[in-house]
Amino acid sequence: MRKLIVAVLTVVATVVTGLAFAAPAQAAGGIMIYRAYYNSPGTDNRSNGSLNAEYILLKNTATTPKWLNSWTLRDKQNHVYKFPATRINPGKYVYVRTGRGANNAANRYWGQKAYIWNNTGDAAYLRNTAGVLIDSCSWGSTGNYKNC
Repeated sequence: MRKLIVAVLTVVATVVTGLAFAAPAQAAGGIMIYRAYYNSPGTDNRSNGSLNAEYILLKNTATTPKWLNSWTLRDKQNHVYKFPATRINPGKYVYVRTGRGANNAANRYWGQKAYIWNNTGDAAYLRNTAGVLIDSCSWGSTGNYKNC
């Protein structure tokens, strides 16, 4: 009987420990891909306005500010955006827009003259400075955006 109790307690401890380490990043607080707007409204005419209507929206779910300096955002085709000095305050958002513009607290601009995010299906990958995948979001060929 004693061996059975020890065995059960060992299993319970293993499961509890595994659950603690397996919790998603959002539960612990951090940066997440909140929305991917991959099909900008209207005709895809490559105007800067149309390019900037295509974006990835990041959110800080933590209770402290987070810095994204030198983090990367990329797609399946390996187009890479490298973040300049970027701070996201708790509960706040930052747009990463495809086109050109002046960076500010709420917007980062990729500076592209062509669309990055494919309307027919793609994925966004957010990695920290060590290359560790922080979050990702993928979509298919329907709709204009995906809440991730």
